[in-house]
This record gives sequence, C-alpha cells and structure tokens, in this order.
Amino acid sequence: MVSEWLLSTDGEEWWAKTSEGPLSPGREEWPAMNAVTYDDVHVDFTWEEWALLDPSQKRLYKDVMLETYGNLTAIGYKWKDHHIEEHCESSRRHGRHGRSHTGEKPSEYAQSVNSYAYHSHLQRHERIHTREKPYGCNQCGKTFSQHWYLQIHKRAHTGEKPYECNQCGKAFACNSSLQKHKRTHTGEKPYECNQCGKAFVCHNYLQIHKRKHTGEKPYECNQCGKAFTRHSILQIHKRTHTGEKPYECNQCGKAFTHHSSLRIHKRTHTGEKPYECNQCGKFFILHSVLQIHKRTHTGEKPYECNQCGKAFAYHNYLQIHKRTHTGEKPYECNQCGKAFPGPSHLQMHEKTHTGEKPYGCNQCGKAFASNSSLQIHKRTHTGEKPYECNQCGKAFARHSYLQIHKRTHTGEKPYECNQCGKAFACTVTLRKHKRTHTGEKPYECNQCGKAFAQQSHLQRHKSTHTGEKPYECNQCGIAFSQPAYLQIHKRTHTGEKPYECNQCGKAFACHRSLQIHQRTHTVIFRCLRSTVCSAQSEIHTLHLINTKGRDDLVHV
Repeated sequence: MVSEWLLSTDGEEWWAKTSEGPLSPGREEWPAMNAVTYDDVHVDFTWEEWALLDPSQKRLYKDVMLETYGNLTAIGYKWKDHHIEEHCESSRRHGRHGRSHTGEKPSEYAQSVNSYAYHSHLQRHERIHTREKPYGCNQCGKTFSQHWYLQIHKRAHTGEKPYECNQCGKAFACNSSLQKHKRTHTGEKPYECNQCGKAFVCHNYLQIHKRKHTGEKPYECNQCGKAFTRHSILQIHKRTHTGEKPYECNQCGKAFTHHSSLRIHKRTHTGEKPYECNQCGKFFILHSVLQIHKRTHTGEKPYECNQCGKAFAYHNYLQIHKRTHTGEKPYECNQCGKAFPGPSHLQMHEKTHTGEKPYGCNQCGKAFASNSSLQIHKRTHTGEKPYECNQCGKAFARHSYLQIHKRTHTGEKPYECNQCGKAFACTVTLRKHKRTHTGEKPYECNQCGKAFAQQSHLQRHKSTHTGEKPYECNQCGIAFSQPAYLQIHKRTHTGEKPYECNQCGKAFACHRSLQIHQRTHTVIFRCLRSTVCSAQSEIHTLHLINTKGRDDLVHV
C-alpha cells in the first residue's frame, strides 16, 4: 500500500515510497492503487462560480492545476481520462470569457501557460504545424491530430450523444457543442467583434467572422487555387472536383456533398418546416428562406443594381437582372442549345423537352412544370389578386403583371425591336412581335399540323378539334373555350368597361372594340363619290362591291 507519494520536478527521477521500498523510475501504473482520473486532480467550476472568485483565488487555482498537470506529465504518466483536453479547454475558456468583459490582456504568466508549460500540450500544438494526424478511425480511416477528436468522431458511427440539454432534451456528441447549444436558450453571445460589434455564440465563429473584415482566406484548394475562409467549406468545395457525395438519404437514395443539405432534404419527406414567420404564421424549411420571406412584409430590397438603380429583395435576383445589361446567358440547354440568364429558367425550359409536369392542381387536375406556376394557377380558382396598383387600384394575380401594368401609367416601353425599332412594355410582347419578322411559328397542332406564332393561339385552335369549353360563367352558365373570352363576357354582367378612348372618352368592354372605335377618329378609307366613310375594312369592302368599276375611290 502506498503510504506516501512524493513528486519532484527538480531532477529527472521520481520516487514513490511504499512499505516495500521505492518503485523503479518511469513506471506508468501503480500496482497498489487505482488509476488516476482527471476528477482526482481537477476542481471544475461553472462560469457563474468562476466569476465569484477573486483574482488571487483564480491565480491560486491556475497555479495548483498547472503544477499538478506538469508533475504528472513530467513523470510520463498516461492519462486514463481522454476527455482531459475538453476540461482544460473549458478552463481556458473561462479565462478568455472573463477578459472579453473586462478588456484585460492575458498576463505574462497566462501567456506562458498558453506556450504549453508541459510537454504533452507542446506535442499536440506542434501537430498544427506538421499536420501529423496519428489517431486513425478503424471504421472509416479518417485521421485526427488529437485522441479526443477521434473519440468524438467515433460517436458519428455509433450515434452516441452523451451530452443532453436539460431544457429541451436535445443531445450532442461532445460537451462543447452542448455548451454552444445552451446559448440558444439563454441568448448569450459572449464573443463580440471589435470592428462592427456583432456578437457570436462561440469564439471560433468570431474568428471566422473577422476574416470578412480582413479578407483573409487561409484555406486554398490545391487543384484550382480557389481560397476559402473556413476549412469545412474547402472540404465541401473539393467534392466538386471529385464528385463525391457521401451523404445519402435513406428514404429515396439521393446523395449530397454535405450533411446540412441532406438534413434539409429530409424535410421534404417529413414535411417539417421549423421556421415560422411571426407576422403571417407561414412556415419554412430553411431559416434563410424565412429571412428572405420577411422582406415581403417590410418591402426591404437591399440589393441594388449599380447600372440602372433597380433594387431587389434577393441577391440572386440582382445577379440575374445584371445579365439583362450584359446579355450574358450562362445556362445552356444541352438538348436544343437555348441559353438562359438563370438556372431556374433553364430547369423550367428543360421540362418542355421531357414533358414533365410534377405539380398538379388538386381542384382541376391541371399540371405544371414548376411549383410557382401551380401557385399562380390556383389563384384562378380562388380569385386572389394580391398585387395591387397604387395608382388606379387594379389588382393582379402575379407581381410581373403588376409591373407591366404600371407601364401603362408611365408610358415606359423598355423593350425595343432591333429590326424595326418598335418598342414594347414587356419582353414577352417583343418576342411575339419578332416572329412577324422571322415568320417563326413554333407552336404546332399535333392533330392537324397547323402551326402558330403564339401558344395561346394554338390552345385556342385546339378547342376547334375538341369542342371543349372549360371556362364557364358562374352567373349565366355560358361556357367559353378561352379564359379571356370569359373575362370579357363577365363584363356584360358587371357593366365594366375598362378600355377608354383617349380622344372622346367613350369606354368599351374589350380592347378590340376600342381599337375599332379609334379608327373613327383617324379615317382610313374614303370614297370621293359617296359619302360612305368607314374605319372598318369589312364595311369598306361591302361599299366597294356597291361601287364596283368606279375610279373615284382612294385609300387615305
């Protein structure tokens, strides 16, 4: 039995006196005693307890613990508790955290501690420079510079999460992750940037943030030279070269380059939407999407084009918009070669080749290539028109329709034909107009082969084959083949006449009637012999029949 244990750092040897005499130098284990654990030599404090100690007590604690670590390490003792580094790091964090409030600089003594007063810490530090990783996982082969990193990593295979939050029950693989998580409950952000004042939950987040100010990107890809602020982002980037997608969904088999993408993807199976808008109650899969959504309430558009001043709620919208100035269309269809300014435009276009329409309306069964198109379509059932003109009060089902409508007030026609110079209020109208020059008719009827310049014309034509009239008036029951015809018809019930002549003020239910009327102000056909004068070519033709063979007709 050990009666007395004397440790000396004055020389290279140490002795343990027992009833049977001294033990040989350098032995790692004691035959007559239990293994020393970290708890045998360590006094742990919570931050609250640490804050109550006065400076002399803190110094005493550091002196005692440093001497204990130094003595045991000097004798070559191998620690049985492999989480010692976590405990040591916790002690160091207390010191760093306290200084973040007081502004106190580390003392010369503390700096000497940081310089690794005992050999084992120096060895661990040197691995940062040598990049030595002697601890390998026997399951996946991944290597680590420190043994406790390996122990934490192994829990990724076993699923072990021994550290549980006592407030919400969420569990973590390592204690430091639990401590960070707890701050989500308390709201504590002890690490503050001294340049912009932004605060963070943990110290390494602050260090990464500071690189935004310095522009430092210490992690460089050895294949393409691209640099990154974080090592984890570099690792994810490298998979773009290798094509590696190590994270696979256990429900559908889809694979991802990083774990966060898999976690988000899984919500498409579970339907989980953990992020709720506190204004309208709408839920979102991603926190970033919630933040973007909130701009629909605030009207915030922080991203402004430096060429035309147009502002956008989302950064990617600005990037796509800038391509209208440069003409850049980097996303090309590999089937027909057509190019697009944004990836979503390309994805939607690709479905025209495959015919894929995965989004079906649960009211009428109509299917769409994109979810946004389905949401807009649903408004034809609900009658919802959330976008209202602040000048005339007219409302629209789509934001783009409102923007085009506003140009009727401003007279703006930003889209000009490069062949004839004619200008248009929207790009769709310009594209249709260009077909009058090219003669292109891309929309062909699969029954009779007749081709059309516009898809709406093709749809209208198809109803001549089917006789289908799906658009029915809910007041009188009359059905129509086209929604536009139904809208015009409804005005016979409401008396609405939105198209007004700017010369005489007369109003009409449909635009075509206004156009015909406007010709009465600008006489097109005139007969010199007869007083018959008409703006409509049909009436003029009838008049020609009645005056056949006469040479006193002129076209003005």
